[in-house]
Amino acid sequence: MPDKLEITSMDMKPGTTLKLKGRIADGASSFTINLGQSADKLDLHFNPRFNESTIVCNSLNGGSWGQEQRDGHLCFSPGSEVKIAVAFQEDGFKVTLPDGHQLTFPNRLGHGHVSYLGVKHFRISSFKLG
Repeated sequence: MPDKLEITSMDMKPGTTLKLKGRIADGASSFTINLGQSADKLDLHFNPRFNESTIVCNSLNGGSWGQEQRDGHLCFSPGSEVKIAVAFQEDGFKVTLPDGHQLTFPNRLGHGHVSYLGVKHFRISSFKLG
């Protein structure tokens, strides 16, 4: 199973939703879904951490992380199949978790377009942008 996947030519604009279906790696202590301009310019870093029982969201701009936003609603586990939807809005991102719980994260960097998707410890079986 590949440890990570990167897409560098995505065309995600405000008003679109990215739907990912996949399987979290067995034995993973966390997994990551990154959306942004590149691997070092992330508008959304979505990082559920099983060892901390929390979901961490953040932004990354040229090697500098912003302030972490934490949510204790962890509704998945290593080895499980999950569906996650990320809606890109002008002012931020709305992430819908497998059980319907939603969390929001502001568009701190102010970008109007997302071209980069990176995932780690998560094997995508279905990918839809619309």
